[in-house]
Amino acid sequence: MTRPIGLGHFTFLELAPADLVRLARQAGFGFVGLRFHPVAPGQLHYLPDARGLAELGRVMAGEGIALYDIETVVIDRHLDPSTLIPALEAATKLGAKRVNTCADLFEGLPDRFAQICDLAGDHGLGVDIECMAWRGIDSPQACLDLIARSGASNAAYLVDALHHTRCGGTPESITAMSSSSICSAQLCDAPAAVPTGTDVLIAEARGGRLLPGEGSLPLREIVAALPAETVVSVELPSVSDRRPPSDRARAIYTATTALLEGRSR
Repeated sequence: MTRPIGLGHFTFLELAPADLVRLARQAGFGFVGLRFHPVAPGQLHYLPDARGLAELGRVMAGEGIALYDIETVVIDRHLDPSTLIPALEAATKLGAKRVNTCADLFEGLPDRFAQICDLAGDHGLGVDIECMAWRGIDSPQACLDLIARSGASNAAYLVDALHHTRCGGTPESITAMSSSSICSAQLCDAPAAVPTGTDVLIAEARGGRLLPGEGSLPLREIVAALPAETVVSVELPSVSDRRPPSDRARAIYTATTALLEGRSR
């Protein structure tokens, strides 16, 4: 049986949630992640109002597509955890399981992270944190250390294949983690050469990702290292792939399925 694969909203951020859900079903995906929170004030996100939430729920039920996580909470010194409540409430009503986060370093970060995890837990949600080379929490170990310092029992490390590798992580470092430390993974590919400079790293992460099999990341080894229960999605924003969304989504699904099944593309 083919393992269910999720489609992260960042892959097609130009699509409204209902359109992403329809696209996911047409391409073969089993669930989606949705951007209910902006990465920075004023940035694009799709938190629905009450009427929109009800309509989105109807579309998801009709298409047979579940919501797994919501993105993306950037935890910095200016973030008031209480501002997340509307997104958490919407996520809960749609049956979501996790909240996707990343973090900068600042005094009091462990306490702030703990507050966010407590809020998420109050809504029945877990919290995933990923490392990014240009942020303060810039390695897999930094993520694990933050989780430990916060004392949060509903937090886990998010294995984003690109960020994990660009931040010095290896398949072996995943194997060394406890299975409870990893709930979610996001797949994509990229060239072997590590970009030089923050701006280039950001550009790659936000628009230069490749389909599995088109780059040189150790994806087979990463997948093999994941705990069996890890939920796998695809996060693959690309500014160069100009194919219609339906064609691109099917290509992404086909390539990811081949990876998970151990086949060559």
